[in-house]
Parts: sequence; structure tokens; C-alpha cells
Amino acid sequence: MTGDRFTAAGDGVLFALLVQQFPGFHRNTLRERLRRGCVLVNGVAAARADQLLRAGDRVELLPLAAAPLRPPAGRALRILFDDADLLAIDKPAGLLSVASDDERERTALALARRQCARADAPDLWPVHRLDRETSGVLLFARSRAVLEAVRADWGAVRKVYHAIVEGRPEPPQGTIDRPLWEDRTLRVHVGHHPDARPARTRYATLASRGGRSLLEIELDTGRKHQIRAHLAAIGCPVVGDARYGTRAARLCLHALHLSLPHPRDGRRLELVAEAPAAFRREFAAS
Repeated sequence: MTGDRFTAAGDGVLFALLVQQFPGFHRNTLRERLRRGCVLVNGVAAARADQLLRAGDRVELLPLAAAPLRPPAGRALRILFDDADLLAIDKPAGLLSVASDDERERTALALARRQCARADAPDLWPVHRLDRETSGVLLFARSRAVLEAVRADWGAVRKVYHAIVEGRPEPPQGTIDRPLWEDRTLRVHVGHHPDARPARTRYATLASRGGRSLLEIELDTGRKHQIRAHLAAIGCPVVGDARYGTRAARLCLHALHLSLPHPRDGRRLELVAEAPAAFRREFAAS
């Protein structure tokens, strides 16, 4: 460590590493620095004390005098990947991906534009979307040409989610290959209908505890509410899904991994966002 900077020697939780690296600081002082946007990870203000760090991540502790005029107060986005063509963030639960009729300013797209604008690429285009209450990897393009290139090759994209569900799926792993359709109330239904579209979801049970199970899910199609509707249809609704199941502290659906060829040179990008603490607590408490 040099001054108020250090490089993570291994994986760990941000706040625990801050306490370890800065023993002269009171814990409340470190929490205040986090709240005021004075803890940078790879040059970006950290949003959460439980943010997971990887070996090689650079952490800087700024004095309070350097706090932004508008403190992020947990609003700074965690950047997973950023280059001249693409930007990937770890979207927190509760944040819309893009604007709606009711919310235009407090969205992942608007926050990413303000936080990550570049002189050579001042705008962003959403490549895909996550439901408001779903957390995890969200990808943006830095130009319309890049957006079209990524979407043209979307069949080569691998999408992996983690979900905590009620009950235990039988069989423990399998494929749900059933069409989906949306009614006038915007509720998605499983089954045959003139408006139904094919939908295919693969799942595997990673662990079961109490009355809940942790599943790893891969999407072969990307329909609205696909995971939520398919899992509810087999009797295992996602925990916290008030629309298709029952309420909980949060919707326990997390976009863990997005893998795709880079539109410029074809190299494989592996974008990973670890599940947040609130997600993990729902399974630990089961």
C-alpha cells in the first residue's frame, strides 16, 4: 500500500479490505467515506460496502474534502467492463433499465450516461434489459453501429442467471420448453395461444435448503418475464416475485454472467456480477 491507495492481493469484500488496509481509521469513518463517494475502485466511486473485489482491483481512499458536490449515496454504478465500444454495469435491484412513463431520471441508462460519458462516445444504447427488481449484468453499446452488430450476433450470447425459488424442482435439472404470451394487464402466461411465442429455459439445482432451492438458469430465448413465468409454471416461483408467486424482501433473480463475442475483434467477453448480499441472505435464511 502507498499512502491511501492499495491493490487487492486477492478476492474479498470491499469494507473488510478497507478495515484491514487502513487500521488507523475508525469503521464509522470508513463508512462515511463510502457514503460520500470517497472510496474509488478502479477509479469509480464504490456504491456498496459489500462490493466484491478481485485480485488486482485498485482501491483509493479520498479525503472528505474531495467528496463530489452531489454525493452518490449508494447511487454510483459498479462498472464491469468499459472500452470504446461497450459498457457493462452491475445493475442493482430496484433500478429500471431504461425510462418509463413514470420514471425518466432514475434509471440505469440515465445514471450510466452521467457517470460514464466519454468525449469520443457521449451516448449509450441499451443492448438488452433487466426487470426493475432483477440485479446483475446489464450491457450498453457506445454507438448505434455497435448496438446493431451485437444484436445481429445475439445468438452467440450466453446468459446465466441465479434464482432462489420456492420448493425443489422435479427433476432437479431440466428444460422448460413452453410458449409464452402476454395479456392486456401485461401478465405473462405459459401455454398455447394465438399470440404465444416459443420460449426455452434450462435450469439446474445448485443447492436446496429448507423450503427453497438455488438454481442456475440459462436462457435459449429472451422473452419478457420468461424465467419468472416458467418457474412459476413448474410450481417453483422465484422468491419475492409478487406477480407470479409471493412477496419477500427482494426478487431473488440475478443476472450472473453474460458471455459474448466482442463486436470489434471477436474475442470472447466474460462479464460476471456476483450476487449481492441481500440475495444471498434470502437463501441463508431459508
